[in-house]
Amino acid sequence: MSYEDRIRVERSNMSKSFARLADFLLDSYVEAAFMTASELAYTLDLDAATVVRFSQFLGYEGFPKLQREIRMRVKNDLLIRPGEAQKPDSAAGVASNAMREVLLAMDRTRISLDTQSLEKLVEQLGLARRINVVPEGPAQPTAYSLVLFLEQGGFPIYIARAGIADLARTVNIATDHDLLLAMEVEGQSPYIARAMEEAQRRNIPTAAIVGSASLASARFADTVLAAQAHPSVGVGIVSIEAIVYASLKSCAGVLQTALQAQNRKSRTFPTSSSSHLNSPHLMTCRIMDQERSLNLVCIAGGCRAFRAI
Repeated sequence: MSYEDRIRVERSNMSKSFARLADFLLDSYVEAAFMTASELAYTLDLDAATVVRFSQFLGYEGFPKLQREIRMRVKNDLLIRPGEAQKPDSAAGVASNAMREVLLAMDRTRISLDTQSLEKLVEQLGLARRINVVPEGPAQPTAYSLVLFLEQGGFPIYIARAGIADLARTVNIATDHDLLLAMEVEGQSPYIARAMEEAQRRNIPTAAIVGSASLASARFADTVLAAQAHPSVGVGIVSIEAIVYASLKSCAGVLQTALQAQNRKSRTFPTSSSSHLNSPHLMTCRIMDQERSLNLVCIAGGCRAFRAI
């Protein structure tokens, strides 16, 4: 049984110190492979003896035996598995090619991503009284990710359920103070484009995050963020997930800059005047709500929830 299997079997029986060590060895085994017991303990703010006891808890004589197995895992990652991936019909070869496909798509999307549209979407998210997300089937996981993070930032956001009736209701109750955000990978739902068209007719702000610029919903969006078209639905899903991640990071950057500017002005003008609250950056993402702003900066800045993306 590998050290990883042993950790997973015993994880529920571990103390807090042991659990911290276990998680580090699972998540950062490459670093751990080149650390002494003292260095590992220092990194995790533990005692070196705890590292030894942890190794024995897993059934090893001491940390050197455990570390030897960790180093074998690293050696396998760096030397053995790449050799197996040279065989295109093997599982390793298929997985390696799939990852290259995703990386290539990500790079193309990164190069072609319209940063002006990205800034406009960030502004729309900040100014919207309510954000209505309209996803097609393959885009739903990404839509729920967006909802999760914006809700934690205090943004009023709603995701429309699948079906014509809910889509029609969403458009019918929306106003020109709201935002209708379509999310599509391959254009499976023609009703989304019709809903966007109706929203534009009613002067409701619209935006679209799409797997390719030619999708119908993009034609009726005030702001379009499009990935590079790809024949694989799976790659399209990953691409729009990346665009959502970039959008959240951009929003957090605006918020952080605005908070810093507000703090500087507050120190410079310690009067009761609130004129410094009216800068465009502060209005962009509802920076006047301090708690909401700080929440989103925390989320997009790298807290545990955001890293789960």
